[in-house]
Amino acid sequence: MTTIHTLGYPRMGEARELKFALEKFWRGEIGAAELEQTGKELRAHNWQAQKDAGLDFVTVGDFAYYDHMLNHIQLLGCEPARFGFSDEDELTRYFTMARGQISAHEAGCDCGSHSTWALEMTKWFDTNYHYLVPEFHPDTAFRLGSERLFGEVSEAQALGHRAKAVLVGPLTFLYLGKSKTAGFDRLSLLEKLLPVYGELLARLKQQGVEWVQIDEPILGLDLPDTWRNAFEPAYHLLNAAGAKLLLATYFSPLQENLSMACKLPVAGLHVDAVRAPQELAQIADWLPAHKLLSVGIVDGRNIWRADLGAALAVLKPLAEKRPLALAPSCSLLHVPLDLNLETALDPELKSWLAFARQKLDEIAVLKAALSQGKGAVAGKLEAARCALAARRSSPMVHCAPVKRRAASLDPRADRRDSPFPIRQVKQRTRFKLPAYPTTTIGSFPQTPEIRAARAAFKRGGLSAEAYEAAMKHEIAHAVKIQEQLGLDVLVHGEAERNDMVEYFGEQLEGFAFTQHGWVQSYGSRCVKPPIIFGDVSRPRPMTVEWARYAQSLTDKPMKGMLTGPVTILQWSFVRDDQPRSETCLQIALAIRDEVVGLEAAGIPIIQIDEPAIREGLPLHRAQWKDYLAWAVRAFRVSASGVADETQIHTHMCYSEFNDILPEIAAMDADVITIETSRSDMELLRGFGEFKYPNEIGPGVWDIHSPRVPAVEEMVRLMKKAFAVIPSENLWVNPDCGLKTRGWVETLASLRNMVEAARYLRGVSEVGMGWSVSDSGLLANSSMQPQAEVCGLMSSTVFCSTSAAGGVG
Repeated sequence: MTTIHTLGYPRMGEARELKFALEKFWRGEIGAAELEQTGKELRAHNWQAQKDAGLDFVTVGDFAYYDHMLNHIQLLGCEPARFGFSDEDELTRYFTMARGQISAHEAGCDCGSHSTWALEMTKWFDTNYHYLVPEFHPDTAFRLGSERLFGEVSEAQALGHRAKAVLVGPLTFLYLGKSKTAGFDRLSLLEKLLPVYGELLARLKQQGVEWVQIDEPILGLDLPDTWRNAFEPAYHLLNAAGAKLLLATYFSPLQENLSMACKLPVAGLHVDAVRAPQELAQIADWLPAHKLLSVGIVDGRNIWRADLGAALAVLKPLAEKRPLALAPSCSLLHVPLDLNLETALDPELKSWLAFARQKLDEIAVLKAALSQGKGAVAGKLEAARCALAARRSSPMVHCAPVKRRAASLDPRADRRDSPFPIRQVKQRTRFKLPAYPTTTIGSFPQTPEIRAARAAFKRGGLSAEAYEAAMKHEIAHAVKIQEQLGLDVLVHGEAERNDMVEYFGEQLEGFAFTQHGWVQSYGSRCVKPPIIFGDVSRPRPMTVEWARYAQSLTDKPMKGMLTGPVTILQWSFVRDDQPRSETCLQIALAIRDEVVGLEAAGIPIIQIDEPAIREGLPLHRAQWKDYLAWAVRAFRVSASGVADETQIHTHMCYSEFNDILPEIAAMDADVITIETSRSDMELLRGFGEFKYPNEIGPGVWDIHSPRVPAVEEMVRLMKKAFAVIPSENLWVNPDCGLKTRGWVETLASLRNMVEAARYLRGVSEVGMGWSVSDSGLLANSSMQPQAEVCGLMSSTVFCSTSAAGGVG
């Protein structure tokens, strides 16, 4: 008998109900009861969608108000002691860990009165989803710390559903955490953690949960022997709880962990047959016949319609020999919710696609074909075959001039004219910046007024001329504020941009866009990835006129802001009919054309953001070399068409970079800015040990939290940077762009950041033998109180009474 299920489902809702409820809750506009009701309604809707599609189980435990790893931190009772929780309720503690300790709602201005920063955030394997990193210490204890999962199981059962619970496995939970205690091995905590998992499993069994999906995606990594050897004894203990365990792996081949995974004492094994089709036959042979084999046969990471005929050819011989379950390859968290919501897509392109809801239908068709014969679903199988054939032959997909340009590229197209030391001298002569130059990463707050203008323009309610005037007003406002704050290198604020990838994709050939194709990135932050369906080219300039206008408003250097080719690739749904390296090179050439256009327009500094270069790494190290070769080359192709005097920046965030530092150096950006504040500058240490040769701006302000860091906090972080990076190569900047922040906290934080840089310059003039203390620093600080920050805002035609900000 064949069963069907899903490893997880999108959380946000058809109209992003969860996003808007969260943001209202954070602003104090709704209470906890209303937020919880929204969550309950979304869960019920998701479970019903799974039941309607014919799934044999609904998945419970995949829902989270911010992040599923954060859910587990509470579930397992290991909230970090540094937060100092006492009698706070569970939801308050949850969001404090996610967003940091603040003294007022996001609309207020804390100005650094608290020093409790949020949990570190980083990428979930090779996806663009961000998880919150558990913090471990030798004295970390575990206990059942939340009843939320059990309550959700009861919800599903009360609605008449057959529930399958899902947990992050204990080894993955520990492996993905961090410890700052020197010499401490977090694997040593496993002995304390396993009894809590055993208690969890026993409780779930008592509730009548038949299957518990336990996710161990680290089985797709190159694990140290100590971690690999811990699996068998750990799962012997977990199996003793009596629940039927479905061990789930995804995103990568199992390789050296394959045999061990097949032998573990669990009732079933889920494998990713999309990322590792070559392993399926061997797994089917090695997995004992009485165990359930769950085949991830439909791609949970991309939006292309499945080749159902090919899938059936793989599945039929397996189904004849053993118990089989069918599922998407991984959680459907990583794809949009429902293709039926898209009413404006080209009909031909739409026929090639499947979103989360349609992927459930695909596995239902496969189940019917296996259990009832192909004739039972002949029409659906034929429709899938015709869509696949149409896509392969469509003239929408192929452009001969684009392919010829990439194939005939000059071998030196990825090299600057001179090495960095020569360029650095020329650039310093040109810009004459002070020590510790200050800048931002690109975007400024996207106010309701900005979004309203963009929406009106898109629906035809605002003329092109009126929209351009509105955006120029916002740009002028951003430039004036930066000049008044005293920033050294300015940006135009990106008011005209909806998203750092979507904005460019809308202006490139080979891209398509959805209306409702939202995917969660972190917390309430959603992105709408473009669809790369064909060959990519740049038909016209994309940012040049906006940047030219911004530069005309100031004598200070203006940065042109672009998204890099690897990030555009990684944060899009990419065509799967040619190698990703070929698509990336096409994008690189399009960005190169824009870089050259910006330089010709008089823009002296150009930033090409590549926050996704690390997440594109294959999960097995043996495959890194090939990926990094073409990814680094693509960046250099995009950046190398300019003169030595033009300064190229790049930005990276929320990833671990230490193991690819030679390749980051090989990108040869003049300046790199990186996220470091949440890790307390830990991420910078590797750059120092590697002796990173170019200039670097470590982030001193966590922009994903509404708290305002104090001057002394930023100085303390920069002092840690001095210990590992030559001071003459350091910049001062936030962690990331400011699009999601409000103006009040933005201005307060930037004022503190500029003040910190001025303090550092004064200290550097008398030598580096100094220390920071609260009283000593603030005694020398001219930090403005909130009233003066708001005065700055109102003096620049800013309405200081608006919580989210606004202009005019």
